[in-house]
Amino acid sequence: GKAEYYMRLCHNCAQTTYLALHETFGVGDASLVKALTPMPGIAERGETCGAVIGALLTIGYVFGRERLNDWAGWRDCLIPARAFCDRFKAEMGSTQCADIVEKMFGQRYNLADPVDLGKFQEAGATAKCTRVVQTAVRLATDIILEKKTERTGGA
Repeated sequence: GKAEYYMRLCHNCAQTTYLALHETFGVGDASLVKALTPMPGIAERGETCGAVIGALLTIGYVFGRERLNDWAGWRDCLIPARAFCDRFKAEMGSTQCADIVEKMFGQRYNLADPVDLGKFQEAGATAKCTRVVQTAVRLATDIILEKKTERTGGA
């Protein structure tokens, strides 16, 4: 699908997740893909998984507040955002890149180190991270559809 295609093309979980959801729901702006370039693992430092960032960006587009002083809108947007994070963590064990990598590869890699990055890539990074992206896209899609249904009363 879209996730597999984009991951093979760009090898970037944040960009791939956002693009797949952007195309599915027609929300957001494709120009944001450029801004997502450094997001995997927050600049490959083992922090928040880029697939989580791409999914949350889309959830923000769908459910986010229109006005900066809309406190209730902010709080309401956190409901689907937290639901996504909770489901992602339940399936992947964490929302943190380093934890997910350790679970999937059996070890951690320092992606800032060219030698470790090479080992990570040789260990099947694109294929394994594609599964993470597919999980994020599926979970975000489910949450967006569930919450939209709740808002429209099931229509």
